Amino acid sequence: MKHITQKLAERAAHNALRSLQQRHFSIDFYSNDYIGFSTDIAISRRIQTLTNSDLAHGSTGSRLLSGNLPIFAETEQYIADFQHTEAALLYNSGYDANVGFFSCIVGRGDVILYDSYSHASIRDGISLSLANAYKFKHNDLEDLEKLLKKFATDQRTVLIATETVFSMDGDSPDLRRLVALAQQYGAYVAVDEAHAIGVFGPNGSGLIQDLGLENDIFARIVTFGKGLGAHGAAVVASAEVVQYLVNFSRSFIYTTAMSPHSVATIRSGYEQLSQTEAISQLHHNIAYFKTQIAQQQLQGFIASDSAIQAMVVPGNERVKALAAQLQAQGIGVLPILAPTVPAGEERLRICLHSFNTEKEIKKLVNLLTDKFAN
Repeated sequence: MKHITQKLAERAAHNALRSLQQRHFSIDFYSNDYIGFSTDIAISRRIQTLTNSDLAHGSTGSRLLSGNLPIFAETEQYIADFQHTEAALLYNSGYDANVGFFSCIVGRGDVILYDSYSHASIRDGISLSLANAYKFKHNDLEDLEKLLKKFATDQRTVLIATETVFSMDGDSPDLRRLVALAQQYGAYVAVDEAHAIGVFGPNGSGLIQDLGLENDIFARIVTFGKGLGAHGAAVVASAEVVQYLVNFSRSFIYTTAMSPHSVATIRSGYEQLSQTEAISQLHHNIAYFKTQIAQQQLQGFIASDSAIQAMVVPGNERVKALAAQLQAQGIGVLPILAPTVPAGEERLRICLHSFNTEKEIKKLVNLLTDKFAN
């Protein structure tokens, strides 16, 4: 087809053509495995204990057919208790959860107001819904309030969608003020906690629980491919919302459930959260990194207290070249290119981990300082 050839040629012309690669760097500053749970030995042992029974290798069907094994309900209850909510519903991925939730949760004529930097999965879910959708400027609550004044009426439901930690910038909205605005105008709030689980909150429970806002949020999407080092996701909300999703969320209904082994990995990761010192070590490393870049007076970093530290280096060619130079020194840092981010806002996305050493962090900062000297 002509359009396929044309689209690929356009990406190549902008130095933004994607390809699958196997990456092996001696120092990891690029994975989302923030607290090292993907290789945690204690988690591996827990998984073996949970799967040493007669668990099947596959779920054999959707949850509504043959795939609703006891380990699913047990894990969902554990997640709900951990996240201080009534119920939880597992999905096969964070993408599935966001698409499944936002595509069905409000009806025709209702309104979704979403942050302009919302993840593609949120936007795709919204595009499949029957609601009217309007974006507000990133983390701009004045802009959000303008939309609330316009659309929040007794005749329609208004849902605000945002993230607690944004994946490309590592920043966060003023969640307390956002919740207050929602309550003032009678709106509901749904948040994606993908990059906050395992990083913020009591035992890594997320930023919403860190702020004590769990009773003020309509629904949270918690994903397990980042801090938990696993795969999959869950919507945590009231029992009524979960029952609604079981009946109307198409990405939940019409798919084979994840394997019992995957569910055991999620459960084991949650159990390990309350016993790990990795979270405090991660925050030590975040503070150390920020101290180092301040001392070196490195410019271009987006303000962030999360594990994601983004250094804006405009231009696809320029940021790709810088990443390649770092990679040649064994530093695993990846460039984020347009159109993933807006043109002119291309950046190095630096992911910090509990297992990074101060020596590794200092090496990265020194290399960046050398590249930007003069």
